Amino acid sequence: MSLIDETPKRALQKYFGFKEFKGKQEFAIQSVLDGKDTFVIMPTGGGKSLCYQLPALMLDGVALVVSPLIALMKNQVDAIRGNHEEKAIAHFLNSSLNKSEAETVVKDVTTGKTKLLYVAPETLTKQSNINFLKSVKISFVAVDEAHCISEWGHDFRPEYRKIRPIIKQIADVPVIALTATATPKVQVDIQKNLEMVSANVFKSSFNRDNLYYEVRPKKDALKQIVQYALNNKGKSGIVYCLSRKKVEQIAETLAVNGVKVLPYHAGKDSKTRSSIQDQFLMQDVDVIVATIAFGMGIDKPDVRYVIHYDIPKSLESYYQETGRAGRDGQEGHCIAFYSHKDIEKLEKFLHGKPLAEQEIGMQLLQEVMAYAETSISRRKFLLHYFGEEYDEVNGPGANNCDNTRFPKPQYDGKEELELILNTIKGFKEGHKMQFISAILTGEENREIEAYKGSHSEFWLKGEGKDGRHWNGVMRQAIVLGYLKKDVEQYGVLQITDNGRDFIETPHDIKLSEERNYDDVDSGDTMVQTRKGQGGAADSKLRPMLVSLRKETADKKGLPPYVIFQDVSLDEMSIHYPITEEELLRITGVGSGKAKKFGQEFLELIAKYVKEENIERVEDLLVRTASNKSSNKVNIIQQIDRKMSLSDMASRTNLTIEEVLAEIEQIVSAGTKVNIDHCIEESMDDDCVEELFEFFSESEEEGIDAALVEFDDSYSEEELRLVRIKFLSDVAN
Repeated sequence: MSLIDETPKRALQKYFGFKEFKGKQEFAIQSVLDGKDTFVIMPTGGGKSLCYQLPALMLDGVALVVSPLIALMKNQVDAIRGNHEEKAIAHFLNSSLNKSEAETVVKDVTTGKTKLLYVAPETLTKQSNINFLKSVKISFVAVDEAHCISEWGHDFRPEYRKIRPIIKQIADVPVIALTATATPKVQVDIQKNLEMVSANVFKSSFNRDNLYYEVRPKKDALKQIVQYALNNKGKSGIVYCLSRKKVEQIAETLAVNGVKVLPYHAGKDSKTRSSIQDQFLMQDVDVIVATIAFGMGIDKPDVRYVIHYDIPKSLESYYQETGRAGRDGQEGHCIAFYSHKDIEKLEKFLHGKPLAEQEIGMQLLQEVMAYAETSISRRKFLLHYFGEEYDEVNGPGANNCDNTRFPKPQYDGKEELELILNTIKGFKEGHKMQFISAILTGEENREIEAYKGSHSEFWLKGEGKDGRHWNGVMRQAIVLGYLKKDVEQYGVLQITDNGRDFIETPHDIKLSEERNYDDVDSGDTMVQTRKGQGGAADSKLRPMLVSLRKETADKKGLPPYVIFQDVSLDEMSIHYPITEEELLRITGVGSGKAKKFGQEFLELIAKYVKEENIERVEDLLVRTASNKSSNKVNIIQQIDRKMSLSDMASRTNLTIEEVLAEIEQIVSAGTKVNIDHCIEESMDDDCVEELFEFFSESEEEGIDAALVEFDDSYSEEELRLVRIKFLSDVAN
């Protein structure tokens, strides 16, 4: 293995423009340069990619990088090319390439231009690719996101299990495995499976001290997300959900509330997903609402917040996703919404899977619940999970979570810990947490029956406290080092040496009261409709707004409802909007209306608020996305293409009645449309003029008066079309 004659530090400056390495990067790089198997465990943002990219550029041949996602490969390749003049320096080989592109990759690798070749594990299994890779000089193999190898890893990929046998077929070269999230159990799995038990291991601290961790009850979650995004306008954020449907709904709601946002999930084609990633990286959008498919390898240093609308399936997922915040070392706020109902849903998803997979999945969910419900330092809890001790008083970022900033009361836990440890000992350290809490609270179930639990001396010894309380005591005992979970036995509790000492000589110990999420909703319903937000209209302001509307209408020669509808005035007199941004959240007010008529109304409200010394409620008025609002853009585009109502209906899976209602909403909110082509199908200019005159004189909002006035002369559809044209032409 011949080296370019330069030191890693010089190469770092030459290829990447940095003067110093971070953490253990230099040692890991030197290990690869020395031809040793190397295992790198670094948290997201720790710079693990450099550990294989730099040696690849320094060594003869091409480094083979096994990576799980096409989006991740593209991002990594773009980043490397950004530091080099030669585009061929890095390539990816996967199913997204056409024949011509694949041929270019083969040519560049064969001629030695390419130093890094990214491949998916599935690509590696094809015999044609194995034959091709045998024919070129491979410097080493890097296995990125190596936790995918382990069944206990949060992204288990069976294809990753085949990597080592395939590497053996290709070449006898060193392997570097890299991961940002691996518990001690997963770390062992990775090394065994890749046959690198004697590898040099470089493990950095998992502590991201600039991240603030917070768990909130899942009540009005969407409303809180909108509020947070608006309070942090111009800052980059990611909102994670578990379903594509929820991604689209939340993105829609954020968008109609004035947030620059895009949805991202695997249901979108690769070109669209790449475009969304690029817009986020280039700061054309502030927020991405995504399934967990988004963010792997996205090197965006200035993500200021990560919000989990749905609690993730494992703490590894949670840690990795929150790790996308604050990669530049600056602030990063991590908010997770939690409810028991969400955990129940995730448990249901496990049913029908192989038993071992169910056991693992349930154990991972238990850890997520423990994290959410704990009242101790969340940082200490997370780091303990990854096998790292942490001083929650003096450690870096010690006060950077909701539990440490707003601590729950503590109490003397000596007797409770003693009871827990003796109960576990009495049942020969052979059971999980749920069994022990059931014994103490006297909860009958099959397992209790099988082990004659009700005949035990510990039966009902914890009466007066519920299972949630006793689970909390056990969780704290684990983090404090009195208990441990046997991972091989799916979470069976075992007593540590410290625990045995405590049984022999009990001493005073402080425990914290656990957080309670029993009474929160699941947050599944979208934000309350704005009519249901509560609050009564200001009886003094409402008539003033009506007078101003009449005054404006008379000046413009328009009916008052054309200026603002009654529902708009109602909301103005409840929420007191004084800026255009606030006005845009009022029902029936779009940007066209706000600009055309809004200023005088805002001035009136601002003056009234000041004179009456009104304290405006901070509670955010959230504009709710209609279930069909996704049709809005489609319908506007179809109107521009001069499509008939029936064509619009068939293309949007709506009835003609529903299409008309959508167009009425679009126009009422202030958007101008041209539907002359629809009107011309059945009406001439004289008819339109007659109806225009009627609508300009009528003070009624709907078409009821027109139906009476014109009896059978015009159909309801014709009257609605002309009224839409009237509103569009004169009000918008």
